[in-house]
Amino acid sequence: MAENNLTVWQRLSKTLGPNSLLNQDYPTFKFDKKELLRTQDKQEYEREKLQAQQTFYLTSNWQKVENNLYSQAIYYEPNRLSAQYDYESMEYTPEISAALDIYSEESTTPNEDGFILQIYSESKRIKAVLADLFNNTLDINTNLPMWTRNTCKYGDNFVYLKLDPEKGIVGCQQLPTIEIERHEIGTEGKISIDITKELDKDKKALHFTWKNKNMEFQSWEIAHFRLLGDDRKLPYGTSMLEKARRIWKQLLLSEDAMLIYRTSRAPERRMFKVFVGNMNDDDVEAYVQRVANKFKREQIVDSKSGNVDMRFNQMAVDQDYFIPVRDPAAPDPITTLPGATNLSEIADIEYIQKKLLTALRVPKAFLGFEEVVGDGKNLSLQDIRFARTINRIQKSMIAEMNKIAIIHLFLLGFEDELANFTLGLTNPSKQADLLMIDVWKEKVALYKELVMDPGNGIQATSSTWAKKHIFGWSDDEVKLDLQQQRIERAVGEELKATATVITKTGIFDNIDKLYGSTSGATPAAGAETSPGGEEIFGGGAAPLPPPPGGGGEELLGGAPPPPPGPEAGGGPELAPEQKFPDMNILVENNFIEGKNIIDLNSGQHSLSEIEKELDKLLNS
Repeated sequence: MAENNLTVWQRLSKTLGPNSLLNQDYPTFKFDKKELLRTQDKQEYEREKLQAQQTFYLTSNWQKVENNLYSQAIYYEPNRLSAQYDYESMEYTPEISAALDIYSEESTTPNEDGFILQIYSESKRIKAVLADLFNNTLDINTNLPMWTRNTCKYGDNFVYLKLDPEKGIVGCQQLPTIEIERHEIGTEGKISIDITKELDKDKKALHFTWKNKNMEFQSWEIAHFRLLGDDRKLPYGTSMLEKARRIWKQLLLSEDAMLIYRTSRAPERRMFKVFVGNMNDDDVEAYVQRVANKFKREQIVDSKSGNVDMRFNQMAVDQDYFIPVRDPAAPDPITTLPGATNLSEIADIEYIQKKLLTALRVPKAFLGFEEVVGDGKNLSLQDIRFARTINRIQKSMIAEMNKIAIIHLFLLGFEDELANFTLGLTNPSKQADLLMIDVWKEKVALYKELVMDPGNGIQATSSTWAKKHIFGWSDDEVKLDLQQQRIERAVGEELKATATVITKTGIFDNIDKLYGSTSGATPAAGAETSPGGEEIFGGGAAPLPPPPGGGGEELLGGAPPPPPGPEAGGGPELAPEQKFPDMNILVENNFIEGKNIIDLNSGQHSLSEIEKELDKLLNS
C-alpha cells in the first residue's frame, strides 16, 4: 500500500538509490539493549552476546573506512582540477589530439548496417523502445563519439537527462566536466562549497552538484561516464592522458629548447678583420664600431615622434664579428663561420616522443610515425593489443548507457522488463575476430578427434566430457544442446517429406500465367490470335492492305511477298517487322537478297503508305 502512495520520482529513487540496487549503504544492526535474547540456555545467551559485540565492532570499522574515503576525496579534489586543466592544454598537442580522435573513432565504429549501438532483446517492443530512445531522442550516432572522446580526455563525462513522467527520457545536455562533483557515501562532507542543507537521514544518498551554479542533481538525473582505473581517484574516473602528463611537459620543454638552439645557432656568421694599424688602444673600439655600423642596415626612425627606435636589432640573429688586427698582412680579412651542424640529431626528442606514445597506448603506425612492415603482420599484433584498450573503453560507455535505458524503461512502466535487453558496441579489430575464429577451429578439431572412434569401438572421451572441458559448457547447456539436436532431427525428417505434403506452393502462378502455354508455343506479348489461326497485332486492328501497285507485291519495292505464317501451334508467330524484310526503309541494306543500294522512290512510297495507315488507326 505504501508503494502505491509514492510518486514516479520517489519510486525511481528507491529503485536506483543507494539503499537498493546500487548497494552503497553500509549495514545497520538494531538490537534492543534492554532485552537482547530470551532463552533458558546460558551458552546460547553468551553466543548471541558475543555475536552482537562482534557486529558492533564490524560496524565501527565500516564507519572508519567511510571516513578514509572522505579524506581521500578531500585530498584528490585539488589535484583533479589541476589535472583537468592540464588535459585542456594537452589537447593542442597533435599527437595527443590524434590519439583522442582514434579512441573515439575506434570505440564507436558502425557495424555492417551502419549502427553504432546494437540492441538485443527477446521482446520486440523493448527493442523498438530502446532503438527510438538511442537513435532518435539521444541521437547516439552524433553524441556518443563526443561523449567517448570527453571520457577518454578527462576520465569522466557528465550528461544531464531531461525526464518526463510519461514519455521517459526526452532529451540530454552535456555538462562541464570540471564543474561537476560526485558525492557518494562517506564523501558527503564539504568538498568545495556547501550548496545544500540536507537532513542527516539523506546525507548518505548519492548525488551530483554543480558548484558554480549552486545546483544539486539526483543520481538518476545525471549519466556519469567514467573510466575506472585508479582507486586513488575514486569516485571519479582516470583519464587516458593521466600517464602522459609528465612526459608531455618534458616534450614541450625539449621542443622549445630545440627551437631556441636552432634559431640562435643555425645561421652562418662572418668574422671581419679590421686593420687598425698603430692606432691608440682607446680609439680602437670606437673605430671598429663605426666600421661595423656601415655594414648594418639603417636604424628605424619613428615617423610620429622622430626618435630612433633602438628596440629593433637587425643583427640579433645573424650577428657578425668585427675583430681589430694590426698586421696588414693578416690572411683572410673576411672569414665565414659555419652554423650548427648537428641540427638533424633529435634522438632526445624521439626518445621522449616514444615514451609519450607508450603512455597513450596507441600504436605508432596508427599515428603515422612509422611505416607498416611485414605485410601488416606487426600492425596486426599491435591491433589486437590496442583492441583490448578499446574494449575497456566500450565497456565503460555501455555500463552507463544501460543505466540510461533502465531509467527510460522504468518511467514508461516496463518495470518487469528492466533486465530484458543487452547493449553492445562493434569490435573494431578484425584481427581479434579472426584470432577467435582460429581458436574455435582448433577447439572443434580437438573435439572431433576426442569423440572419434579409433576402430576399437572405444572413443578417447565421451561427447559430454569433451563439451564440458573443451567448450566450457555446463551440465544444463549440454542437456539443452541434446534437446535442440533432437528437435532439429525431427525438423529435418519433416523437410524430407515436403514433396508429399505440399504438392503446389503457388509461388510460380503469376509466371505460369504470363509465359506458360499448353500447346508448346509462347505467343508474342500483346498479340491475339484469330479463330482462323492468324495473329492480330495492335490489339484487334485490321491487317495491312496490299499495295496499290499489285495484289501480290511487297509494300517496299517489287520483292516477292513474304511466305505465309506458320500454322497454329506449329512454331512462334512472327512480328510485323519480321513479315516485311524491307521494313528497315532506308538505313539498312538487304545483302541477302542482293539489294545493296538505297531506293529513294521505294522509301517515299513506303513512308506515304505508313502515314495513311496511321491516319486510319487514329481516325477510326
